[in-house]
Amino acid sequence: MSDTSRFDAGGYRFVPGVFQYSAGVVADESHEIIHVRLRAPLPLAAGFDRVAGHLAAHGRPLTSFCACELRSPAPFTEAGFEAFNRQYTGTLREWGIIGADGVNPVARSNVCPLLDPPVEPSLFAFSFTVEKQGARPTAVVSGSGEVPEGLDGYGAHIVAPGDTSPAGMQRKATFVVDRMRERMAALGLPDPAALSAVQVYTVEPLRDLLESVLAPAGLSGPGVTWHLARPPIEGLAFEMDVRSTAIEQVL
Repeated sequence: MSDTSRFDAGGYRFVPGVFQYSAGVVADESHEIIHVRLRAPLPLAAGFDRVAGHLAAHGRPLTSFCACELRSPAPFTEAGFEAFNRQYTGTLREWGIIGADGVNPVARSNVCPLLDPPVEPSLFAFSFTVEKQGARPTAVVSGSGEVPEGLDGYGAHIVAPGDTSPAGMQRKATFVVDRMRERMAALGLPDPAALSAVQVYTVEPLRDLLESVLAPAGLSGPGVTWHLARPPIEGLAFEMDVRSTAIEQVL
């Protein structure tokens, strides 16, 4: 896994990404990732308090927090997204996860539900590491929409901008699926059969994309969870994330 960097304080490796999140995480040789979904989303501050309590109950440090799934009221403008991310990463700095070098190892998805959206950005789910000798590789791939990350903004680089026709959505989904496969390979998960969850976020029709894009890429085998939600930035229409975990909890 030459494309990964170590975060020894958390017991995992990560694919470097942008300042707000890494591209994905995989437990190291002596740890396993556990995925936890909240019964109901909590506003970020309360959500992070819930995470801290759960980690303490498992005897784990705050640095074992390795991934999260967020829910926001509506897609952000680019300026609004930047401001939100500065606030979000402040907690990770307080927890000792982001150091002086500014590198963020935590994987993340952040989407906007069409139905019953939260009134403020909220925590939906999270993942953390526990000590486990001999565990099979467990990993979480960050969400990606149909736009390259780390460039000079998003709007000018969106795939098929403004096009939600079947052809446009196929272009968007193909781009995102390619990102998932690249991140999986970097984390040492080249075989989609190793996945335990595939999640898609869009308010556009999904059936044709399942048949024409996801299934040929092997990303429909474990079943696909469709969240009727938009990506977090205005102008995006399709997002995905995937994971490979053996333990799933509801808190």
